[in-house]
Amino acid sequence: MLNDPIANMLSLIVNAERVGKDTCTIKPSSKLIEKILDIMNKKGYVGTYEKVESQGGYKLVLNLIGKVNKCNAIKPRYSLESTQIESFEKRFLPAKNFGILIISTSKGIMTNSEAKEQKVGGKLIAYCY
Repeated sequence: MLNDPIANMLSLIVNAERVGKDTCTIKPSSKLIEKILDIMNKKGYVGTYEKVESQGGYKLVLNLIGKVNKCNAIKPRYSLESTQIESFEKRFLPAKNFGILIISTSKGIMTNSEAKEQKVGGKLIAYCY
């Protein structure tokens, strides 16, 4: 049984990229995992994914493009206000404007730059660069 599906998905992506695979299969899948993959796809870290029905649910077949250096889940899930986003960027990202923080806000899942623009806080989920 998996304790944290988000952390497992992100480590699966990093490991598959390091080995040089073109695709990886993510199971179990959820709407949250799909939204995280949508954000990573929009920012150019991973390719598209396809939902495939399998025994007992869905699995996601993700196309990799080789742009992920590191991504990981943030635990504990820190709560942050819109004014604190920059301090967490300094903590988790290697340089300014390099990489993304994925934040769960009241307006949905978004990146750190979108949360700054909309001036909303939330909980940190993951980082990727």
